[in-house]
Amino acid sequence: MEYLASDELRGRGSGTPDELKAATYVGEQLKKYGVEPAGDDGTYIQKATIVQDRLKTPPVLHYMTPGDGIPAQTINWTHGEEMLALRLGAPEFRGPLRRLDSEHLDAAAGKPLAGAVVLLLGSDNRKIQAASFKAIKEGAIALLVTAGPDLQRHWEQRGKQLPALPASIAGRPAGLTAGKLSAFAVKPEALAALAGMPDGIMFYFEAALGEPVTSYTWNTVGKLPGSDAALSKQAIVLGAHLDHLGVGKPVNGDSIYNGADDDASGTVCVLELARALASGPRPRRTVIFALFGSEEVGGYGSTWFEQHPPVPFPDLVAELEFEMIGRPDPLYPSDFLWLSGWERSNLGPTLAEHGAKLMPDKRPDQHFFERSDNYVLAKEGIVAQTASSFGLHADYHQPSDDLAHIDFKHMTEAIGSLLAPIEWLANSDFKPEWKAGERP
Repeated sequence: MEYLASDELRGRGSGTPDELKAATYVGEQLKKYGVEPAGDDGTYIQKATIVQDRLKTPPVLHYMTPGDGIPAQTINWTHGEEMLALRLGAPEFRGPLRRLDSEHLDAAAGKPLAGAVVLLLGSDNRKIQAASFKAIKEGAIALLVTAGPDLQRHWEQRGKQLPALPASIAGRPAGLTAGKLSAFAVKPEALAALAGMPDGIMFYFEAALGEPVTSYTWNTVGKLPGSDAALSKQAIVLGAHLDHLGVGKPVNGDSIYNGADDDASGTVCVLELARALASGPRPRRTVIFALFGSEEVGGYGSTWFEQHPPVPFPDLVAELEFEMIGRPDPLYPSDFLWLSGWERSNLGPTLAEHGAKLMPDKRPDQHFFERSDNYVLAKEGIVAQTASSFGLHADYHQPSDDLAHIDFKHMTEAIGSLLAPIEWLANSDFKPEWKAGERP
């Protein structure tokens, strides 16, 4: 932890030489523990290739006003002027306007959101977030939100930066939010013109493409081959992400976002479990230790891993991700972790029955299940969930997420409680399953 979260690694920025340096270090630790390499060409490193489309000019979102006896008009919103494109899912799309009031989500039941451009109404950020997840789940193609004062203060600066289109890996959309969803922040005065217009008016989006750019990220992958002739073909994955935000905007004079809790703590957890498991009798099942790169920009490393697993993908029995376990969550008993998506499968309850200090996630409104690398694998059918003790502390994604704030006693107790249950999982023929209707 001291090294991974040190200033020397400059915050382990996604896809940077610092991330590669961290990945190489983690591989060296796995080698010391006797864990076999499972990366490229007999090494511990997987090099992931990312292809990113680029825009040539600021993109434009426009809509047609209803005629009502007079000629219809085309209203244009240009990135950097009337709106900012916060996220782009595709270089072009079209869809009808649908309003979604975040204060009265129950009243929106039955409103068709699939393929729609959804205008999120309300002023409570947490309720707007809940509304956005509802719209995404129901198939919205784009989200519109009112640009708040903080964003408007930096409007000119943000507007000069062309938004990024989705990255792809091996020709497929990459990451946690892979799909065609786009999101736009719109100035209040531009949105005011929609006030008298009905739901159903058509929105169109157009963007001119330039040359794509190729970049890379790095995973560290090791394995303990199973000892049982039959069960060794099955694999348990223990994972975390080793990247963070790198060097960024200074806060109180500090520009290095060390990422001690997020997620050096999870990386250390995987290393500790690797050390302990490698020091004893080989488990009957194969155990894979996967430390992913570029989680912070959307799960790119885990997407590459999903497409290039060290064993055939259907042989992955489960993935247990560790994300931000460096500090206790005040909502839970001492040294407990919560498991995202607890109610979705029988994995968490079963591990808890065998002594793991795991409990259900008490903040379902935060959608933690969909916010870590586990979700990349879960979308492909693997029972994959994240153990954490993140209690929404104020140091999240700040330079102050450093070693001084880590509670090592909490980490020690939590990790220690996981060892015997994970050993049991790696030696049993128990296969976790999604509960009916809960597979993402």
